[in-house]
Amino acid sequence: MSESRDDLCRWRATDQLAAMARGDLSARELLAETRTRYDEVNGVINAVVTTDWEAAEAVAAESDRRRESGEPVRPLEGLPVVVKDLEDTAGMRSTYGSVLHAEHVPERDTLVVERLRAAGAVIYGKSNTPEGGTGSHTYNRVFGTTTNPYDPTRTAGGSSGGATAALAAGLASVADGSDVGGSLRNPAAFCNVVGLRPSFGRVPNWPAKDSWDPLPTNGPMGRTVADVALLLSVLSGGDDRAPLAFPDPLPAQLPALDGPLRIGWSRTVGGLDIEAAITTVLEEDGRPTLTGLGHTVTDVEPDLTEADSSFRVLRSLLYARNYGALLEEHRDVLSPELVYNTEAGMRVTLEQFHEAREQRQRVYQGMLDLFEGIDVLAAPVTAVVPFDAGTTWPREINGVAQPDYLEWMRSVWRISLTGFAALSVPCGFTSEGLPVGLQLIAPPRQEHRILALAEQFEQARPVWQETPQVLR
Repeated sequence: MSESRDDLCRWRATDQLAAMARGDLSARELLAETRTRYDEVNGVINAVVTTDWEAAEAVAAESDRRRESGEPVRPLEGLPVVVKDLEDTAGMRSTYGSVLHAEHVPERDTLVVERLRAAGAVIYGKSNTPEGGTGSHTYNRVFGTTTNPYDPTRTAGGSSGGATAALAAGLASVADGSDVGGSLRNPAAFCNVVGLRPSFGRVPNWPAKDSWDPLPTNGPMGRTVADVALLLSVLSGGDDRAPLAFPDPLPAQLPALDGPLRIGWSRTVGGLDIEAAITTVLEEDGRPTLTGLGHTVTDVEPDLTEADSSFRVLRSLLYARNYGALLEEHRDVLSPELVYNTEAGMRVTLEQFHEAREQRQRVYQGMLDLFEGIDVLAAPVTAVVPFDAGTTWPREINGVAQPDYLEWMRSVWRISLTGFAALSVPCGFTSEGLPVGLQLIAPPRQEHRILALAEQFEQARPVWQETPQVLR
């Protein structure tokens, strides 16, 4: 890419690291540029909600000292990073988007933050999230609404919306996120960046109330696929506090694909309503790119019908476990979405719980059967384009009413239930200039396959380079 200083904050993270390795850029200079960008645009998009520049400047200075003294360079050495406000950061306010924790300053880091610090990241702030990470529109009563850098009247998605808006606007080099029902992929698609939901166990999570629950998982986000692979190499690998974590980290360097892949092309993720604007971009830009790269693309639709009831039951139980005790005393300050899902979980019977687990097993087996004939499933990430930031969730899709805030997100949470790895890679823009992502899905432990394909796709269609409206 052209390394113009004007675009420094939106360079690939790998290019920023290379410039620091050459001595053309220092960590302190990069942090100063990031702070200037923050002052220019964060008031518009509200992506970063807590900052500690003094602490970050000390870390950046230490990073420069390490380079100058010839000490070993760590994987994220000197890169400015924001951490999702669901993760505890020792000494920095961590609110989880809740007024109940509006002034909470934890004493210890979560495992994700431990690994970011150990890798040399310069953490200067927290990225906005809906309360408890609930829903794919980032707003809460503590900090307000995060908006989309490509159209600040629209949502950035969620629950990692603050992170993806920060990446798109050049407020972070890479960013962490988390995903139960699409919170890594939906906002990535809305903000024209890359978000990966890895296999459960690939990125260990600590602390956790249930380390055996496969729905919640942390994952990496970046402007480019190589940046996501870099961050995944830092976040992955075993930890004794996460009993089901895969022991070995994945390398940052992506292997080349062995040859052409068999790609299944799903237009509707098993029969869902998808807006025409999404379908048009995927059909006109996405599919021809894949075939132009030499891959075989055939029409398929997975049978994910049983995923709907199974996911709703299992997700609602997660909310009942985490928030059930708060309802009686704090209902009036909790978000309507959080209350809705918690109450649903408290109504679940033992019979429904067992049926949901059996449904999940059947859905998983159906996906394995589908993948006997394909290597990767390609599908829409979102069913809608980024919607008005003043609304809470889309009430209809193609004239079909959406009964609640979960329904419109089925294109991602149907995949969450399967346990398969999935990512969103930028695909193109609608006629209104709104980003559209392509979802690439592979069996568990096959992250390298979709990352390699996504990088190939990105090189053929580098739409991540499109400057956001907020920067024009």
